[in-house]
Amino acid sequence: MTLDWWLTYLVTTIILSLSPGSGAINTMSTSIAYGFRGAVASIAGLQTGLSLQIILVGIGLGALFSQSLLAFNVLKWLGVIYLIWLGIQQWRAAGSLDLRTVANQSSRLHLFKRAMFVNLTNPKSIVFLAALFPQFIIANQPLAPQYLVLGVTSVVVDIVVMLGYTTLATHIAKWIKAPRQMQLLNRIFGSLFILVGVLLATAHKG
Repeated sequence: MTLDWWLTYLVTTIILSLSPGSGAINTMSTSIAYGFRGAVASIAGLQTGLSLQIILVGIGLGALFSQSLLAFNVLKWLGVIYLIWLGIQQWRAAGSLDLRTVANQSSRLHLFKRAMFVNLTNPKSIVFLAALFPQFIIANQPLAPQYLVLGVTSVVVDIVVMLGYTTLATHIAKWIKAPRQMQLLNRIFGSLFILVGVLLATAHKG
C-alpha cells in the first residue's frame, strides 16, 4: 500500500467518522450524563465493537452479510430493537446529572458494553467495511498487513473523532443545570436513538 493510497483512505474514514450516527449520539449522551471517564469507557466499547467488525470482515463474514439476506436481516433487527430500547431508556431517564456514578466501576463496565453492542448490532457497518476495504487492498501484496493498517487507521480516527464529540458534549453539559433541562436533553438523545433505529429498520442490503 502506497502513502497516497493510505492518505486517500484516511480522508475517507475521517469523513465517515464525522458523520453523526448511533456511535456519536451514544458518546455525546454518555459524556453529558457520566462525564469524561464515562465517555472514555463508552469510546473504548465503540472501538472494541469496531475492531471486532474489522476482524469479521477480514475473515470473510462481511461477504456473508453482503450475500445473505437472512443473516443481514437478523442482525439488522437486533440492532433496531437495541437502539429503540436505548432510546426509550434515555427518554425515561431522570432529569438529573449525577457524576458520582462515574466512580462506580460497574457503571463504566455497563457503558462499555452498551457502546460495544451499539456498533456490533449495526450490519450496515460490516457490509460497508466489506465493500470499502477491497477498494484499498492491493491484491498482489500480503493481505494481513494491509487489513491491519486499514483497521488501525479506522480505530484511531474514530477515537479522535469521538473525543471531539466528547469535548463538545462536555461544553454543552456546563449549561445544563436544572433537572428540567437535563430531562429535555435526555429526551432529545432518546429521540435520536429511536430515529437511528428507525433508519436502520429501513436499510436494505446492497
